[in-house]
This record gives sequence, C-alpha cells and structure tokens, in this order.
Amino acid sequence: MFRGSSFHTIDGKGRIIVPARFRDMIQASGSDSMMISGMDLGLVAYTLPEWHKIETRILSLVEKSESMRRFRRVFIGGAYECLCDKQERILIPPSLRQYAGLDKEIVVVGVLDHFEIWSRETWDNENLKMEADMKKEDVRNEIARLGL
Repeated sequence: MFRGSSFHTIDGKGRIIVPARFRDMIQASGSDSMMISGMDLGLVAYTLPEWHKIETRILSLVEKSESMRRFRRVFIGGAYECLCDKQERILIPPSLRQYAGLDKEIVVVGVLDHFEIWSRETWDNENLKMEADMKKEDVRNEIARLGL
C-alpha cells in the first residue's frame, strides 16, 4: 500500500524521483512502470495491475451517461504509461505537467492503492480545504463511520 507523503522537485525535463517505499510497491506489482492520469488538478499514479482493475470497472459500468462518457474519454484518454528510469525517476509527460501545474516544488502522496502527484501550491490549498471541510458536521460524521 502507498502511504505517507514526500516533498520533492520536478526537474527541467519533467522527471520526478519516486520515494523508495513507493518504488518497492511498483516493483512488487511486477512492472517498472505506472499509469498516470489527471484528476482534481493533481495526478494519480497506479501500478499496472491496479490500472487494469480500474479499466475493467469502467468497461463494466451499465451507466452510459454523457458525464460518464466524458469522464472515460478524459481520464483514460489522458493517461500515460510512465516508466521508472535507472535513476528511479518517472518522466511526467508535458500535458500532465501542465494539467497539474507541476513547475518546481511537488508533493508525492500515498493514497493506499495508488499515489498522487501535486504541485506544492495546489497541495497546500487542498489541505486548507480539508481543514475547512473537517468543521462540517456531515464530513465529521462520514469520517466517524470509519471508526476514527
């Protein structure tokens, strides 16, 4: 499972260093690559087996609404397979860097079955939003249902 967060920089060519604990998870999946796509102004990175599960779920959806077709088009159509190089970095394609606003400072965040890549500024804003949400009763109740 991917857990924790790390602060890094993205180099001029668009490469990021993958934390060692995340590299171990990637290698344990049987591949040296990740599928990366954009969501919520950040990037989501899945091992290939986890990505295949997502594709299977998307294909099996009975819902064929316009919004689901659009989601599939953007999420799957905007995904890239990104290889870890010998220096254990991942090259983030320009379109994904632009989408997520990745310029220099980034945050790599473990989210159990995948990890996310955020610009530092967007990540800080996301944390502020969550702090505000935590003051709302419905959000507190939803979290309480987890037993926390």
